[in-house]
Amino acid sequence: MAEIRVQNLRKAFGEFVAVQDSNFVVEDGEFFVMLGPSGCGKTTTLRMIAGLELPTGGKILLGGEDVTMRRARERDIAFVFQLFALYPHMNVRKNIGFPLLAQGMASAEIRARVDETAKLLRIDHLLDKSVSGLAGGDRQRVALGRAIVRRPKCFLMDEPLGTLDTEFRDLMVHELRELHNRIHATTVYVTHDQMEAMSMADKIAVMNHGVIEQFGSPREIYDRPATMFVAEFIGSPPMNFLKFGGGLAKGAKEIVVQGARVTVPEVREDVAPADMALGIRPEHIRFDDASKLRGAIYGTEYLGTTQIVAVETADGIIKARVAAGIHLSPGEQVGLALSSARLSLFEKGTGRAVKTAMYEQTAEARHG
Repeated sequence: MAEIRVQNLRKAFGEFVAVQDSNFVVEDGEFFVMLGPSGCGKTTTLRMIAGLELPTGGKILLGGEDVTMRRARERDIAFVFQLFALYPHMNVRKNIGFPLLAQGMASAEIRARVDETAKLLRIDHLLDKSVSGLAGGDRQRVALGRAIVRRPKCFLMDEPLGTLDTEFRDLMVHELRELHNRIHATTVYVTHDQMEAMSMADKIAVMNHGVIEQFGSPREIYDRPATMFVAEFIGSPPMNFLKFGGGLAKGAKEIVVQGARVTVPEVREDVAPADMALGIRPEHIRFDDASKLRGAIYGTEYLGTTQIVAVETADGIIKARVAAGIHLSPGEQVGLALSSARLSLFEKGTGRAVKTAMYEQTAEARHG
């Protein structure tokens, strides 16, 4: 397997810039996920790594070799497309084994590898069937098998689970990660589904409008989002935002939100913009009658062990994740207490996160 290094990668289609100067490294044996909404540039980036698109600028290094302008067949990669591409005149066994046949591998070795791969994907009972008669989910499993069986330098996957039903999709998330752990394959995986990303990734790059807004571990991206976009895109429900104004001074440890004083992690920079936002995850809010930050119960969503409670405040709806045993009625007035250590602060204009003591602690933990 091999490290993938992307340097100042850029792709423009006429005046439209699909990928803007991306920089990241996928370590040897790492499971790396590119996450973002449709049209953000993640698939275009993947296709450039694969050699299916030529970049407008920048470099792509695979195992230390510059492959920027090499053709796909010269890169020793396996690509799983969003829409499966199979040979309809071949059965399942021949489809999975075709890459090995093209390499001139012995028949016995091909059969052993195909059998192993089919068993992993739970399609060993389909090996002698024609792919043209398979359901969509089974056909996508065959496409996955054809990539897995090759054991290339790296796997590139473009939303490979998108056509699967929910039950098998959840199973395949687990099995793909288990496969990765077993063969230590360098993997770049593209998805718009945060559940897939958070479940499988060692590192995640969150993209928006062709820009990587944050690169880091799932925990870091969830706990310390670098931008308001990341904070909203990751999490279900997403991070809540409360407005406050007046900018921030370096060393500040307190702000005023809706007339209530809120303790925040120490601010490490001077911030001039008047329009600011405080971010808080639903699970870091609790009810406290003594709090001056108040609202009225708007509705609840029962989830068994917990419930999501929507509270209508002066800044709009705020959602809190609380114990299922708390009984609340629509219209009931409640006070909201925020976990000070888990707060994020943002400039509303740029959307960027303000540097605070908690963000520094996260960086120290990552490098320590």
